[in-house]
Amino acid sequence: MSYKRWIFIAILLFVSGLIFGLATPTSITGPISEDIAALSEFSDMLASLPLFLIAIVIFVKNASVLLISFALSPIFCLLPVMTLTVNGWMLAIVSTVVVEKESLGFVLAALLPHGIVELGALMLGEAAALSFGTIAILSLFKKEKRRLVLPNFRQNIKYLIIALALLLPAAIIETYVTPLFLR
Repeated sequence: MSYKRWIFIAILLFVSGLIFGLATPTSITGPISEDIAALSEFSDMLASLPLFLIAIVIFVKNASVLLISFALSPIFCLLPVMTLTVNGWMLAIVSTVVVEKESLGFVLAALLPHGIVELGALMLGEAAALSFGTIAILSLFKKEKRRLVLPNFRQNIKYLIIALALLLPAAIIETYVTPLFLR
């Protein structure tokens, strides 16, 4: 399967999470508002750190998600699927709650500067994880697929490295540029 199809599948999973998040009833999103308040306290604590450290923390968190997802993708591709759908779901729920408290413009200002790069990296990295996980799983059941595991791994490591490289500017933009848009 071509890599473009894996990108399409990754986007489809993320969008399905978004749709599910938007369809989540307010009886569920209400308690999430309290969790967002707790998250706000955590972000206030992070704000006391130097900006370059904040960027490093954001990068390491995002990179570790991609790396763990890729490494564990041969386990039925569960982690890449969950990462994409849960990220879409949480983005929709948090955005809905923030739109109610602030505005749509506030949400867009908070997400667009770094989100375009970060979501692109997420799609790229998770598509690589899905591709590798699928070929690894298929190789367990079909002998002829076993010879494809190493070439597939090498190809997808390249995409994973590109995704990880994209996470660095995303973290820098999130740390230095996004706050300017929120003022």
